[in-house]
Amino acid sequence: MKHHLGLIKEPSYETRVAFLPEEVKKLIDKYEVKISVEKEYGIQLGIPDTDYTAAGASMSSKSDILQHANLILSINDAIGEQESIPPETSFIGIYNPLFFPERLQKYKNQHALVYSLDRLPRTTLAQAMDVRSSLDALSGYKAVLKATDYYSKVFPMITTATKTLKPARVLVLGAGVAGLQAIATAKRLGAIVHAFDVRKAAGEEVRSLGAKFIEIEGNKEETNAGGYAVEQADDYKKRQQDRINEQLLATDLVICTANIPGKKAPILVDEDGVKNMPSGAVIIDLAAEQGGNCSLTKNNEIVNYKSVKILGDSHLSRELPDAASQLLSGNFFNFIKHMIEKGADNDLITASQIINQENT
Repeated sequence: MKHHLGLIKEPSYETRVAFLPEEVKKLIDKYEVKISVEKEYGIQLGIPDTDYTAAGASMSSKSDILQHANLILSINDAIGEQESIPPETSFIGIYNPLFFPERLQKYKNQHALVYSLDRLPRTTLAQAMDVRSSLDALSGYKAVLKATDYYSKVFPMITTATKTLKPARVLVLGAGVAGLQAIATAKRLGAIVHAFDVRKAAGEEVRSLGAKFIEIEGNKEETNAGGYAVEQADDYKKRQQDRINEQLLATDLVICTANIPGKKAPILVDEDGVKNMPSGAVIIDLAAEQGGNCSLTKNNEIVNYKSVKILGDSHLSRELPDAASQLLSGNFFNFIKHMIEKGADNDLITASQIINQENT
């Protein structure tokens, strides 16, 4: 079947774009894919329509694209409740379907096929398509820089003739891609960094970055969890909370990154822990969309609790839109390339398919 790819503009809150002219040109030149782009598609990045037409795409309206393209690409939810599409139109994006299953109903109602790249397995073959790693790396980096906006002291130790300023003490919760990038960034800025993760294997990576790993015995791990943390027993959670609260007494900045796919984020920082943090402390919660690792987090809000600021934002990569768009465009290109070369029945493609003909 001849592929006709449609690029749909993102919602007004989105700063990133899914596909850049460079990848448009590669897809057209190598695979002869027809590409239609909604007018002013890249306006938020300052990319004119002429860049897309020069790459070989044609500009069109959203309604025309939805009716004629058989592949629709967008980062976020692409269609409104009242917009109609032909049956078996394929949608490619990032839907977080395990935590937000309600997003899928309108696609099921219209017999669409939906692929969500955040469902790809974390394997060597899938690395080039792994949107989670791309965005998590940027979010972890930005979380530390964001903390500097709200923290009124310095990160490195600074010695002057008058006085020596002590380095910031940072605690990173969760040592996945985002956490490791946060650790590396905080260390480069001169902070003293501790990190916690329920996965013992994460300790080696944490230590390799120069941070101290907080290890609590009795954790549970599952080999089929795809490298993610799993729900822990109550007695472990109690010991975990006590140890983290002890660490928070001497922590200026907390970067929260711990998540379990499809479930509410684990609470790792409770109200007592926040209450006992030093004055002027800052918490950046990247798990906010799924409830947050801090019990006081509110998604997309800044909470002031006594002298502590708590920022809940799971999409800090939106504050690095150029970098994020470059990575996403590469990820989506590699996914579509794999789909064309290996077919829609390939294991990686079916692993990401969250709606198919059988379950519509």
